[in-house]
Amino acid sequence: MRFPKLLQKGDTIGVCAPSSGVDDDIGHARMDNAHAKMRELGYESIETPSVRRDDKFVSADAKTRALEFMSLYENPYVAAIMPPWGGQFLMDMLPHLDFSRLTELPPKWICGYSDITGLTFPLTLCCDIATIHGSQFIDMGLPIVDKYDLTAFEAMSNKELIQKGSGSYVFYDDGLKTEQTIWKSLDGEEKHAFQGRIIGGCMDVLCDLIGTKFAPVPDFLEKYKNDGFIWTLESNELWSGKIYRTLWQMRECGWFKHCNGILFGRPGNYSDADDFPDDFDLHDALNIGLTCLDIPVIYDADIGHTAPRIQIINGAYGKVEYHNGKAVVTQRLGS
Repeated sequence: MRFPKLLQKGDTIGVCAPSSGVDDDIGHARMDNAHAKMRELGYESIETPSVRRDDKFVSADAKTRALEFMSLYENPYVAAIMPPWGGQFLMDMLPHLDFSRLTELPPKWICGYSDITGLTFPLTLCCDIATIHGSQFIDMGLPIVDKYDLTAFEAMSNKELIQKGSGSYVFYDDGLKTEQTIWKSLDGEEKHAFQGRIIGGCMDVLCDLIGTKFAPVPDFLEKYKNDGFIWTLESNELWSGKIYRTLWQMRECGWFKHCNGILFGRPGNYSDADDFPDDFDLHDALNIGLTCLDIPVIYDADIGHTAPRIQIINGAYGKVEYHNGKAVVTQRLGS
């Protein structure tokens, strides 16, 4: 596994839009605020030309998006790349990326979630480059940046990252509100501990990569099988039935081979299948889809689209310690 150089103050963050661009005034203001936040944190930041454009869900045609990403990756002054956000169609730029060239170049941090899984997951599997399923550039443009989002820079700056489950989340919705966040064990046990090489991302995207050359999961699992694996999964816009179908497909394709445990994030834009004679909810999807693996499954974790979100380093060696609704996730750049 190839780990990028640790991020240092004064380094440059490159921003490109491999999926959707930011094309409205509110988004532009948040982008400006995010650049200001970078300076406040001690970093420089630059944008590629298409970041503030968007047409039919993409910032530019597939080839242009690939070229802009490569321009940042080949730029020796850029230490990390953070897309503004996700989108829908990142996958159509993948055939235009030079994966051989990416393997030859010194690795760089790529950090994002949602549709950015379409970039981070292939880079880790095809090029052995550690990537981060975590916060995105526009997250840094809010008036008050969430402390969990700022942890992205800790993840890129340290050889070991220890994160605790949030326990609660304070947010603004017509006034300050607090919501409890409780991690749950699928089998109901109060304690679990497991470790292994971390891999995963947004299931909405992973399900489209299954069977393509951009998701050589069996080869990856064979290469690192002595480490075992922790899968970290989350979803957005998938209803309970689709979550189960995707887990079934992943399982039947052998994706959970050598897996020691699974972390599943709180779904975003989620709905139960409550219009059928029998309800079918998230617990049903996970229970039917994963119980047969006979490994710990922790769900409603702080991963993905539903804040707060911890940073997950694809390719890192991780350890999960769960006890009665709380958890600690430790990740090391190495083995």
